[in-house]
Amino acid sequence: MEILKVQNLCKTYGTGENSVKALTNVSFTMQKGEFAIVVGESGSGKSTLLNCIGGIDTPTSGKVYVNNEDLFSMKENQLTIFRRRNIGFIFQAFHLIPELNVEQNIIFPLLLDYRKPDQKAVNELLDILGLSDRRTHLPSQLSGGQQQRVAIGRTLLTKPAFILADEPTGNLDSKSSFDVMDLLTKASRHYQQTILMITHNKNLTSSADKVFQVSDGILTDLGGNYNEKLS
Repeated sequence: MEILKVQNLCKTYGTGENSVKALTNVSFTMQKGEFAIVVGESGSGKSTLLNCIGGIDTPTSGKVYVNNEDLFSMKENQLTIFRRRNIGFIFQAFHLIPELNVEQNIIFPLLLDYRKPDQKAVNELLDILGLSDRRTHLPSQLSGGQQQRVAIGRTLLTKPAFILADEPTGNLDSKSSFDVMDLLTKASRHYQQTILMITHNKNLTSSADKVFQVSDGILTDLGGNYNEKLS
C-alpha cells in the first residue's frame, strides 16, 4: 500500500542570480511499514525535503501525495488539520512539556485533537518504549535518550500515516542514538509504521529498508543495507 509519493519536487530560494536550488526533481515512493533514511551533509537539501514533504514548506513545483491526497491542493486550514492527523514529526529537540509527566506528554497530542486515549494502547506503548517505570516522571528527571523515546511515543500514539524524523539522534550520545534507532525500527515492524528519517550520520542506516542520499538538492537512491556496501 503506497503511503507517500513524491513527484518531481523542486524548491528554489530567491530569484535571478541570487537563486539557490535546494531541491531538483526529487521523486520517490514509500509503502506502508517501510523505514527509509535520507543521508546528507549540512546544506545538502535534506531538511528542505523533509519540510516540503511535511507540508511545512511549499515547493516551487512538484507534488506530494499522502494516502493519495495531494498536500498542496489543500487550503491552509485543511492542510493544518490533515497534517496534524496524518503526519507525525520527531525532531532533534524533544519539545516535551516540562510540567507534564511521561504519560501525560505522550497522550497530549490526542487530547489537543479532542480524541480519547486508549489506555491499553498507552500501556503497551510505554512497555515498548521501556518507560513503564518512568510514566510519572517529569522530563527533567529523564536522560536525553529517555526524553527522545517519550517524543517518539507521543508521535506513535496518534497513529499517523507516516512519521518524519529530523535528526532524532542529533542530541544523543552513541549508545542512546543506537537505542533510538532500534526503537524506530521496532515501531516500523510492530506497528507497520512508515518512517522517513534524515541524518548526516551514515552509520545509522543499517536497519533501513531504503537509503537515499541528498547532495546539492539531488536525491540518489542507494538501496537497502547501505552499511554492507561500505564494508
